Amino acid sequence: MTGGDGFLGWHTRCALLGSGASAAHIPVGDDFDQGQAIGAVSGASRFLHLAGVNRGTDAEVIEGNRRFAQQAAEILRRCEEPPSVVVYANSIQVDQRNTYGQAKAGAADILADAAARIGAEFLDIKFPNLFGEHGRPFYNSVTATFCHLLARGEPPEIKEDRELTLLHAQDAADILLGTVPATGMAALTAPSSVSGLLGSLRGMADTYAHGDIPDVVGPFQRNLFNTYRSFLTGTGNAVPLTRHADARGSFFEVIRTHGGTGQSSFSTTVPGITRGEHFHRRKVERFAVLAGRGRISMRRCLSDEAFSFDVDGDAPVAIDMPTLWAHNITNTGSDPLYTLFWTDDLFDPSLPDTIPEAV
Repeated sequence: MTGGDGFLGWHTRCALLGSGASAAHIPVGDDFDQGQAIGAVSGASRFLHLAGVNRGTDAEVIEGNRRFAQQAAEILRRCEEPPSVVVYANSIQVDQRNTYGQAKAGAADILADAAARIGAEFLDIKFPNLFGEHGRPFYNSVTATFCHLLARGEPPEIKEDRELTLLHAQDAADILLGTVPATGMAALTAPSSVSGLLGSLRGMADTYAHGDIPDVVGPFQRNLFNTYRSFLTGTGNAVPLTRHADARGSFFEVIRTHGGTGQSSFSTTVPGITRGEHFHRRKVERFAVLAGRGRISMRRCLSDEAFSFDVDGDAPVAIDMPTLWAHNITNTGSDPLYTLFWTDDLFDPSLPDTIPEAV
């Protein structure tokens, strides 16, 4: 894989992590090492070319994409055991014939020729506007920019209102990896205007500011909400709960949802034991300690970035688990830990979306 450190590259590596597979990271550009790259690619079943240049002068965009594609083609032609499938993360902008579109189209031609020379299947996947967790604002997408500004309490502005076709990066990763056929991409996309997108995100941000879960009835709404939540990770995960107590005991409300399915569960954990140690690609999940003391920890997949929250049933707080972050809960007290869990989906053993991964 080239471009493994980029937005789509990280999402693709997370999808690979979820399937128990992995990919060798191939640097291109100034860090290109032909010998190392050939050794890494030889024997691989699939080659993904994700690296590209989408910012800069016209010359930098055209030359950068051409250079990366030529280096990728060189690897493929020189492999002793080349991959049987070559996949290119292209863009629908190739049909617009702007500078970026021309650069991407030229790179596709270079890769298609290399794939033909080695007898590999070439998949030229023209992605629409991608969005997803941890996108880079003012660079990757307007969705990332809006989420960044809303999470900081700053007002987003619309410079040009136009129609968009949106695709979540985890769905794009599944297509790149062949888990979902490219012919099925249209069914995974969602149309929206820029103003409509901002309106949806504003509504989600306003609802979530009160600790409520917005309407996540469909995959697009859920993916958009998870994208927004990723810009709050570390600061917006904890939701204060109001505890009402009298002579009878105590009561507190854990969650309010504004649409979609949901499932609650409950666990007890003995002192010193840790539960969890997994991550989710798509589901929304909330933990709430009802009694006892514990520590909830989370780590961003394929990263050392991590956070911990100490929780106590006497001062109830709900902690929301970000997608693509491994998480766990440990009983740090001397009494049993009682925890309530809520997810937006109904658990399906055949599609659990629960991938083992230590924090």
